[in-house]
Amino acid sequence: MKVALVGATGLVGKVMRDVLEEQNFQITEFLPVASARSVGKSLRFKGKEYSIISMKDAVKAAPNLAIFSAGGSVSLEWAPKFAAVGTTVVDNSSAWRMDPSKKLVVPEINAKALTAEDKIIANPNCSTIQMVVPLAPLHEKYGIERLVISTYQSITGTGAKAVAQYEAEKAGATENYEMAYHYPILDNCLPHCDIFLDNGYTKEEMKLVHETRKILGDDSIKITATAVRVPVQGGHSESVNITFKNDFDINELRSILSAADGVIVQDDIDKHIYPMPRNAKDKDEVFVGRIRRDHSAPNSLNLWIVSDNLRKGAATNAVQIAQFLVDKAYL
Repeated sequence: MKVALVGATGLVGKVMRDVLEEQNFQITEFLPVASARSVGKSLRFKGKEYSIISMKDAVKAAPNLAIFSAGGSVSLEWAPKFAAVGTTVVDNSSAWRMDPSKKLVVPEINAKALTAEDKIIANPNCSTIQMVVPLAPLHEKYGIERLVISTYQSITGTGAKAVAQYEAEKAGATENYEMAYHYPILDNCLPHCDIFLDNGYTKEEMKLVHETRKILGDDSIKITATAVRVPVQGGHSESVNITFKNDFDINELRSILSAADGVIVQDDIDKHIYPMPRNAKDKDEVFVGRIRRDHSAPNSLNLWIVSDNLRKGAATNAVQIAQFLVDKAYL
């Protein structure tokens, strides 16, 4: 099992390495790939030192699997080249997510749709992944009619530059540091994730709309979102208001969530137990709490959903896809 990790030196790439190692993913040859400025440098994986190689050399090696975490433009250029030599690509960028010929996969929901012929597989956006994991079984049972989503997204979702800005501001080093955002992030909230589009929404907000519909296989779901960047490193949090087509029993609904694969219910308000990003950090599950009926509208519910965006929101989901492919002998 020859595996290339494209973007191996980045923030998500580092977590990818951690998850591959923790999951003891079957690898006989590891190929770390990064930009030209990193080629020839070394990194450590599973107790060994590896030299970082170029994209061209990685394609020549024709790995069984290539996990991409290097941005959309890189993926658009190079994923087809890997696929052309028989490599299966699991891509973490937004490049292929809405391509109708590519599958957008959250293993707990729709991995069964994958076949050996799928050579480029899209990993969804972090905020979408954590939300649809608990929503999918509820949609199957009650039918989701509308979602109103507010996200509180970790700075780690922006990358190392944002973490560096936060750390500089926290240390009081307010001069001579590079800004990842238009404004300070310490003690602040920025209602601005990704770029603004012509419709007044950000790209991040529209990812929640389009990707959710594709993963759940239902274009009729009405969805609106507001995405906010907050000075947190542990993970993304989401307040999700759901209107179902059919009414629900709250105890039955709780039981469905408790039984859902990849979901941990943390919901005991008497003991002040609810999901928080500081507790979700470095965990692979999606945490759900504040489960309560919305009494202002029929068939409606409020949920609070938290997950580590670098793990289940990126690395863990990608490795789970890869493991499914191995288990099915598609690689």
